[in-house]
Amino acid sequence: MSRPLSAFGLGVVLLATLLPMMDSFIVNVALPTIADELGAANADLELVVAGYGIAFTLLLVPGGRLGDAFGRRRTLVAGLLGFVLASLLCAVATGAEWLVAARVLQGATAALIPPQVLGTIQAAVPPDRRAKAMSRYAAVSGLAAILGLVLGGVLLKVDLWGTSWRLLFLVNLPLGLIAAVLAVFVVPDSRSAHPAGIDWRGTALLGALVLAVLVPLNRGPLLGWPWWTIALPLLAPVAATALWRTEKRVAAAGAVPLLPPSVLAAPQVRGGLLLLAPFLAAWAGFLFALPLTVQHGFGLDPLTAGLAVAPMSLAFLLGSFAVPALRARLAGRVTSYGALVQGLGVAWLLAALPLGWFGGTVWSALPGLVLVGLGQALVVGAANISVLGAVPAAYASVGGGVLVTTQQGAMAIGVAALGTLFGTLHSGQGYATAFGVVLAVQLAVGLGVAFASRERDARALAPVS
Repeated sequence: MSRPLSAFGLGVVLLATLLPMMDSFIVNVALPTIADELGAANADLELVVAGYGIAFTLLLVPGGRLGDAFGRRRTLVAGLLGFVLASLLCAVATGAEWLVAARVLQGATAALIPPQVLGTIQAAVPPDRRAKAMSRYAAVSGLAAILGLVLGGVLLKVDLWGTSWRLLFLVNLPLGLIAAVLAVFVVPDSRSAHPAGIDWRGTALLGALVLAVLVPLNRGPLLGWPWWTIALPLLAPVAATALWRTEKRVAAAGAVPLLPPSVLAAPQVRGGLLLLAPFLAAWAGFLFALPLTVQHGFGLDPLTAGLAVAPMSLAFLLGSFAVPALRARLAGRVTSYGALVQGLGVAWLLAALPLGWFGGTVWSALPGLVLVGLGQALVVGAANISVLGAVPAAYASVGGGVLVTTQQGAMAIGVAALGTLFGTLHSGQGYATAFGVVLAVQLAVGLGVAFASRERDARALAPVS
């Protein structure tokens, strides 16, 4: 092992991690402002969010393998510099199309960063300090949502030099450059002794599968559903079949596929991902519709909107820390209990909608938001542990990539699907009604996950006759 990663070096790589994770959330609170200033349609706003997530999803695993082959520090610095450049392009966008393209580039460069941080912690942190370093990584991931929502509102409120929403991207420039320069000096370099090749064919087919679903959902309502938006989803099963066969061939040839069939064949992995994907898709649609509703529907300014949902993110953070202890006490039932807690929170929000949420002296939505954040943390945290714990040892490093790829892909499709539904309804029915439908979908998905998870746990715990 090269020289160990110092405490200061750990702080530098955690700062590098914070930037791309924060940018998944920081833009949400600015969506109404972007729509007003750029004349962006609802479908464009969906792509501002989902475009980042799709690029991040597709290039996360290849990004990790680039670091394995060419050095993690070098790839980390390249990712940070690319992220800074893409953030600058976002900040100077003059139209919605430009902003969407820059966000895709931002997501692509962001995908180079987290794999290098995790790989560096694994390779350059002594075993007795590694668990503590990983817990800090998890804490930063949870804090990213809080900082993104709150910082987005603060920066919009400050409106420094009249930059409005552009300041949300400009703030990445000094932070990203500082992280890149410091990484050169304080982060030890490491690479894999036997780096796996990049499965570009699998990556391309996964991209085709995601786009075959997302593009029609996004462009269909805007263009009046032309024939190709109806025909394109029919190619999704073709792309899925081709992806599966390609991955089996790659594995049979002795290479490491993007989505290893031996990983997905494990019942605990496959079941966990099938539960997690719709749950995260509904969550992503909720996070897309929430800031639009509280600002356009309830009249909150961006700062107040960001502060209003901060308790939800804080509950998510605290819930994430509690998952290991709860799993020790409740065994496999944490996922179903978490889904029920989130369902209770969503039901609270639905009941509070007629009150206008934030119209009185007491914010009637606050308990519901806290329960939603807590339940989300329990489901995601428990499912992550369950899935990664069932990954075969030979694919331990690849299992995290499979998990994050599934998560990000589900969230991108969730934004497109529920964002389209929300945009279609609010123009005729109003924001509160449209958001109520999104909440109802989220409630139905959460209850379905609670039931399915309970049935799966019951089968797993049943005695063998």
